[in-house]
Amino acid sequence: MSSDSSKHIDTVLQHTGTARFDPDTGVAPVNQPPVRASTVRFRDLSALENAYRRKAAGERAITYGRAGMDTHLALESIFNELEGGTHCYLSSSGMASNTLVFMALLSAGDHALVADCVYGPVRELHDAVLSRLGIEITYFSPDADLETLVRPNTRLLYAESPGSLLFQMMDMPALAAFARKHELVLATDNTWGSGYVYRPLELGAHVSVIAGTKYVGGHSDLMLGAVVTRDDEIARRLGGTQYAMGYSVSADDVWLALRGVRTMPIRMAQHAKHAMAVCEWLATRPEVSRIYHPAWPQDPGHALWQRDATGSNGMLAVSLKLSPTAARRFVEALTLFGIGFSWGGFESLVQLVSPKDLATHAYWQEGELAAVRLHIGLEDPRDVIADLEQALRKAAES
Repeated sequence: MSSDSSKHIDTVLQHTGTARFDPDTGVAPVNQPPVRASTVRFRDLSALENAYRRKAAGERAITYGRAGMDTHLALESIFNELEGGTHCYLSSSGMASNTLVFMALLSAGDHALVADCVYGPVRELHDAVLSRLGIEITYFSPDADLETLVRPNTRLLYAESPGSLLFQMMDMPALAAFARKHELVLATDNTWGSGYVYRPLELGAHVSVIAGTKYVGGHSDLMLGAVVTRDDEIARRLGGTQYAMGYSVSADDVWLALRGVRTMPIRMAQHAKHAMAVCEWLATRPEVSRIYHPAWPQDPGHALWQRDATGSNGMLAVSLKLSPTAARRFVEALTLFGIGFSWGGFESLVQLVSPKDLATHAYWQEGELAAVRLHIGLEDPRDVIADLEQALRKAAES
């Protein structure tokens, strides 16, 4: 977690990446200010040459503004603390971070095993880009026999836990054991846990990806991603690819993420508390056939969540005994929920999950009619529940 392991992560998040004292005045702001730069000056040629030597050795060295300055370094340090990593690479979005992993770790002719519950745009990345480069992907369900799917040219095992849309937990230590047996890199999208309530590197993963857009930012006003590892060779490949592909993040967005992450502990705990209250209410409703939320005791992944996670958040999905038309009426009758695809901000959001998206998830049970994904925000849960209740009434109207 930290160089001082006696400190709780909540404490570490308040004291990592703060601004340094000015050596002349002895004064420093509390939070690291946004340092914007395109051109970087070097004191002399020796300083320039030293920076390039450090960069070649895989160290964090500034040679051009695209790599970021002190503000970026502060956020990288925080992501490393969250994930228990040693190397962090920022990108302009969570999807850009997913792309960085695939481009850095795969070459033409390689094959990857990817969980079928992965973030939907990863499929689009394969269809639009990776397949054109001669990279093959096989999607697997959480209960698949991976031994029958691995090939001589398989190089990457890519997961997401809990999964996108339906939040199924994956057995990360078991995936890690399989990856090591077959000399594969195990990477996982950890946006749900954001390093705070779920730490896949400690469970055996080589690479963890976070969309800082979500709970790290926390205010629905920035786009940002990060890739974290503790493996030096993987870090070398990630760093080389990041720089070669021209990845760059605005110092202002990085500053917003620094601001947001300081309050992430209290925000995530409150989101989780509110989501559990909503789950308890949904369980009493005759319109609900299943709740998808790993912290919910009746969820099939609850035991894995208890073993591997330290908390939860505001994300859940629900299977409704409603026709497609009634499900649309339900969503459009909600007044406190915005209709949108993101999550992790202060607000409640709803997404009517399409049958096409559900068809790619083995976790979706045959016979279930409609799925709605909810992000439970920081509103009073009593008001949120009242809104859901009136929307269900309107959904039942013919």
